[in-house]
Amino acid sequence: MSAVSFQNVSKTYRTSRGDFQALRSVSFDIEPGEFFGLLGPNGAGKTTLISILAGLASPTSGRVAVLGHDVQTDYRAARRHLGVVPQELVFDPFFNVREALRIQSGYFGIRHNDDWIDELLAGLGLSDKANANMRQLSGGMKRRVLIAQALVHKPPVIVLDEPTAGVDVELRQTLWQFVSGLNKRLGSTVLLTTHYLEEAEALCGRIAMLKQGQVVALESTSSLLARASSNVLRFKTDGALPPELAAQARITGRVVQLPAGDVATVERLLARLREAGVVVEDIEIRKADLEDVFLDLTGSQSAANASREEVKA
Repeated sequence: MSAVSFQNVSKTYRTSRGDFQALRSVSFDIEPGEFFGLLGPNGAGKTTLISILAGLASPTSGRVAVLGHDVQTDYRAARRHLGVVPQELVFDPFFNVREALRIQSGYFGIRHNDDWIDELLAGLGLSDKANANMRQLSGGMKRRVLIAQALVHKPPVIVLDEPTAGVDVELRQTLWQFVSGLNKRLGSTVLLTTHYLEEAEALCGRIAMLKQGQVVALESTSSLLARASSNVLRFKTDGALPPELAAQARITGRVVQLPAGDVATVERLLARLREAGVVVEDIEIRKADLEDVFLDLTGSQSAANASREEVKA
């Protein structure tokens, strides 16, 4: 039995400008114990798919199940097996952290859950904030509480929807250590959406990529990386690139990256830059990574640049 099953899921929104199809016959299964990545540029349909899985939206057609429980017809059982960390920071301002987690436990009929709550607080670096009111917490600390709330009933399936967007490096490291431990120690299934593609490359054993509501890739991470057999020429410059190079370049501030299949291509690119009078610094050649595959499959230059900017921030 699959931990999560999407079968021919489509979603159409009716707007004043006409119908908009956010998802188009999306089908894939996530096996128990997998650490699975769901990637795609903004507007690809990731959040819509997660919303349907969480019961916050209904598909126009198709079926979604969590451990065999249909999210529409058997929604109580489906939600009991699911822990979702949303993108938005949602919190109750009237309770402290421990009270919020106890109340969340009660939603699932769980009492006397303090031992597990203590483990969550320690694992997520919240022990010293246990008695702090939610209003007093920073954005990063609120994000940690959201994660703890999603895990408080020990769900076998954990959904992390952009969990580290806009948070500090310490929280990212803490979160991944803790969730990876749950995945390995308890066999928890993890579904991750992220714009930090290096996180997906490091954590996920298998990845689905969405583009315009359709699955354009569904493979193991190693298989996707095998597609990126070429190299990348990376350098810094303040100059303007020749138009034919700018069209194929990934540019983030002063950093320029160009596909370079072999040594001859590198030499040709550098010669063209010299000819155009472009002064380059800090030249290096690296292996192509998941971000390069992502760009090839989605054609989303802006998504990659946004990812780089988020990492720098």
